[in-house]
Amino acid sequence: MSENSLFVHDDHLGHALNPGFSGPGVGRSFHTIDADGLRFTGEMPAPNDGLTGEEPIDQGPILAVGDSYTYGDEVRDEEAWPAQLQRLTGRRVLNGGVTGYGFDQMVLRTEQLVARYRPSVVVASFITHDVQRAEMRRMWWRNKPWFVVENDRLVLKGVPVPKPGMTRVPRHIRGRLDTTLLSLPPILQHVFGYHVRVHRSGFGLEIAKRLVGRLAGLQAEHGIKVILMAQYPPDTWTNHWYLKHQRQLIEALLDCATAHGIATVDTYRRLATEPKPQDFYANAHMNARGNLAVASLLAVTLPTLVKQSLAKTDG
Repeated sequence: MSENSLFVHDDHLGHALNPGFSGPGVGRSFHTIDADGLRFTGEMPAPNDGLTGEEPIDQGPILAVGDSYTYGDEVRDEEAWPAQLQRLTGRRVLNGGVTGYGFDQMVLRTEQLVARYRPSVVVASFITHDVQRAEMRRMWWRNKPWFVVENDRLVLKGVPVPKPGMTRVPRHIRGRLDTTLLSLPPILQHVFGYHVRVHRSGFGLEIAKRLVGRLAGLQAEHGIKVILMAQYPPDTWTNHWYLKHQRQLIEALLDCATAHGIATVDTYRRLATEPKPQDFYANAHMNARGNLAVASLLAVTLPTLVKQSLAKTDG
């Protein structure tokens, strides 16, 4: 991957954001990656301007982690929900989301960023497809790490992650191949090596549940507050079968988080109250309005979630 690319190869995570990258993205979006490999969230707002302004401003930052919904595909830097949460709360929010990450990569990146930035709150956001990505060792030609269960414990496999073999293929040709392969059934994507599976379909939920336990361990070890947040793609509002499937998986994972003492946020109810939830999306991701809805929900519920977490710790 060239220095002009949004992504660089990462031996531990598969791919990561390219420090210092700046350039156009999908649609009208523009991407700015800082020197630490985080997406720019804007200048720090003035103290006590936000909805949670009663909180001490010297607390550690809020760390947002996840996939393209956290990163903010299809919107400008300041329109992604971590940047909007920063403006609403008056607290520094670090956008550690990376497009294409599975639930497994999200947890691995969370562990790295917590050790580096020592946040006071971590918001780990996911969609159901992230759980399915934990069943794979390659997604979109990008190799990735994965976990297996051995002797009833998670074991990381595939590291150091091999560099992808498609990097020498011109970008415009890769783009055409992507368009073609995305339209194929999963079995054919596997045949062509576009995606490569290591677990049977459905086993990603077991992996994700065990990774939630790993997040709980991180919460206890560092004395931070971890919040697991569920987000939804646009097909949620047009495909009733897909909605039912998502709700079952998400409720199972959020229940697991609650059992581990992790706070949860489900954005479904917020969007379901809207007459046209589809209006909160650009194409495959949320638009600025949708990201504002997510940020507003977090800004309003964050003080309560943190207090509940503190009360459980004190108890």
